[in-house]
Amino acid sequence: MFNKPTPANGPSPRPANPPSSGLDVPPLPGSGEPQAARRSPMVAALITDNVTIEGGISGDGELQVDGTVRGDIRVSRVTVGETGHIEGSVQADILEARGKIVGSISAKQVRLYATAHVDGDITHEQLSMENGAFFQGRSLRFKREGARPAAAPAPKPAVTTASPEGEQKIGPAAGTA
Repeated sequence: MFNKPTPANGPSPRPANPPSSGLDVPPLPGSGEPQAARRSPMVAALITDNVTIEGGISGDGELQVDGTVRGDIRVSRVTVGETGHIEGSVQADILEARGKIVGSISAKQVRLYATAHVDGDITHEQLSMENGAFFQGRSLRFKREGARPAAAPAPKPAVTTASPEGEQKIGPAAGTA
């Protein structure tokens, strides 16, 4: 009646797919599923229009500024809403501005919408401005390290030679035209 299977009897048959209860239950921590698959998508940090922050902000995520920040910002993506105001430098991969920024900006991609007001230098790879955007400062374009043009070949040194008549001739080095 209660016989334990032995190698002679073979393993007990198991269903290919265990019965489902119909509920999607996330796996438990340490269940062997990769952590990246369990991680929920990042949500941008939000500074609302009635909030003022004094001090620097840094991180790897996204930041939406609808309030006021007095300090430097260093994140991967910054969006400044129409009511947003930043007084300080901004470093990001992507910056989208609809509000006011007083300070320098350094980003790969910078987009200034029609309501944007920027007073400071912008260092960028790509800059786009809508009609009506205000920008006062310098636009400095930088390129990625891998995109540098090849260096021009160095000129051949000139060689001075003496002829049997005692004249000196100046010309390209031997073997060059």
